[in-house]
Amino acid sequence: MFDGFSDGLNKAFAFIDRGKLTESNIREGMRQVKQSMLEADVNYDVTQDFIAKVTEKAVGDKVLKSLKPSEHIVGIVYEELTALMGGKVDSSLHLKTEGITILMMCGLQGSGKTTTCGKLARMLKEEGWNPMLVAADLQRPAAIEQLRQVGGQIDVPVYTEDPAKSSPVQVCKNGLKAAKKAGDIKVLILDTAGRLHIDDELMGELELIDKKLQPDQALLVCDAMTGQDAVNSAKVFNEALELDGVILTKLDGDTRGGAALSVKAVTGVPIKYIGVGEKLDALEEFHPDRMAQRILGGGDMATLLEKAQREFDADEMLVQQEKMSKGEFTLADFRSQMSQIKKLGSMRSIMKMIPGMGGMADLDPDVDPEAEMKRVEGIIDSMTPFERKHPDKIDRNRRNRIAKGCGQDPSDINNMLKQFNSMASMMKNMSGMGVKDRMKAMKEMTQDGGPMGAGSKGREKQRSKRGPLDSAAAKEKKKKQRKVASKARKKNKKKRN
Repeated sequence: MFDGFSDGLNKAFAFIDRGKLTESNIREGMRQVKQSMLEADVNYDVTQDFIAKVTEKAVGDKVLKSLKPSEHIVGIVYEELTALMGGKVDSSLHLKTEGITILMMCGLQGSGKTTTCGKLARMLKEEGWNPMLVAADLQRPAAIEQLRQVGGQIDVPVYTEDPAKSSPVQVCKNGLKAAKKAGDIKVLILDTAGRLHIDDELMGELELIDKKLQPDQALLVCDAMTGQDAVNSAKVFNEALELDGVILTKLDGDTRGGAALSVKAVTGVPIKYIGVGEKLDALEEFHPDRMAQRILGGGDMATLLEKAQREFDADEMLVQQEKMSKGEFTLADFRSQMSQIKKLGSMRSIMKMIPGMGGMADLDPDVDPEAEMKRVEGIIDSMTPFERKHPDKIDRNRRNRIAKGCGQDPSDINNMLKQFNSMASMMKNMSGMGVKDRMKAMKEMTQDGGPMGAGSKGREKQRSKRGPLDSAAAKEKKKKQRKVASKARKKNKKKRN
């Protein structure tokens, strides 16, 4: 997400930083920013307006005469990016404390609308609101069955009718009656019809539901990977329904991010939520300021901490922190922490949320952090409870047995134990640090190869003067040396005979 745009911004800032700062190189840097925005599929008019605003502020005397002008420019870009994506967005759904709040979900077929209905229902249920889903997409019988399955996974009731004997408006009206009859339903989520394209029949159907049900919020689900098509769809839907918000799906995929940067400026409709994965827990509130931080490489600690508070067992974390501070952190504790961290998402996505570590997530595309975690888990799981509690007691015989149990080399077990001891020592020191110092220590630890040597198998040994070893060249060199040695032996043998 936004990787190409982020790289383009970093190159532009690097260019501006070269030599003495002048109006000329600021304008050239902004030209590079413009190019990266267009490549990210940002709307052309939105891009022009954004560049004009940033340039006007960046070439002022306050910036040119400051001690660190590049920092001022980054600050300006951050402010304008935040404003572009909606500024202070109201992500609230304005749920009513009395009665039933009706949310109408609409969108084109394939945008992820039905799954997003389930994600939203799950989120509301966790927050204490009892939701009900209504299968009003009668165009696709598969959509009704899909919603039933999603409702079953999150234990949320789903109202359905036979599409041959009903209509979308009737299903929605009867769904509301069923919600009132249940007595404990607080939110009704209408999964309305989708089409492959916008047509008069679709809009007429949605307008009729809007008129008869008078939903409290009309939310459009858009596929971020469709770029400006998503923005254009939002514009047409908004003209017909007066949308209250947009939910962008698939922002975790190979998307250039243009839709997220353009939709508010083009339609006036704020992005309220973003889909960041296929699982039903992969829905996040959208915060323009946090997204701008991510784009500029500043991470997103606020979202990461919110996730941690939701997913982590607070009592268990307190016990482990106390153990760390006393130097009693064991491999069993570390195994437990890895299980907790997995709940936050992929390791690459977590690293990108930590300031200063975003770029490191992509340093070596051949290293898979998830696979490395599984490898470490396999090693720890092959140990006895005594060995996990007392890693210092693991001798050669124990290492060999553990290696056989997890399919690794004994040297891998030895390396992992050394790295764990180093990490445990650093964690003990970090327990008394403030948040800023902890982040700095974590960054240094990651630069040294990760807390548990992530990708230790794939890392190349650094040669101080010769640079990293080229494994292919080294292999070829050894092959040639063996051939030369073999010829020499044959020659010497002939001479002796």
